[in-house]
Amino acid sequence: MTGPLRTRPGAEDVVVGHVATVETRVAATRDDVWRVLTAPGSRPEIMFGAETVTDWQVGSPIAWRGEWEGTPFEDHGEVLEVEPGRRLVVTHYSPMSGQPDVPESYHTLTWTLEDDGADACVVRLEQDNNASAEEAEHSAANWSSMLDGLRTVAERERRRGTAG
Repeated sequence: MTGPLRTRPGAEDVVVGHVATVETRVAATRDDVWRVLTAPGSRPEIMFGAETVTDWQVGSPIAWRGEWEGTPFEDHGEVLEVEPGRRLVVTHYSPMSGQPDVPESYHTLTWTLEDDGADACVVRLEQDNNASAEEAEHSAANWSSMLDGLRTVAERERRRGTAG
């Protein structure tokens, strides 16, 4: 799913592109999902198997290191907001995009977790700065796969009592 062009708050003349939005319902609590989302190490189902490296402090760097189709990669960005169990906002740049590593090439990723019943939540992920609706649709498909993996791991670990 894509949204309209969006501007950054407080800078209404700065267009940040089309927004890709995906969401999924997870049969686990927000806290369970949060622990899986922010756990150190890598899981094959999440972020294309990349290891997430950060201390989750606002202003800290974040990196995703992995291998895609036999080629090592390292995406990176900065942690912008952390509200445990509720909201996570980071910037994201991928050298695989073919774009230069300049601020205009970064996306903002916003994860929002909302309760949906006693032991379930809805996870929504938005990615801004897509150049076109088509690019946003492509991004949404990629992030949908990531959310499917997050759901799989969180539900599996919830059943085992090992979320995180």
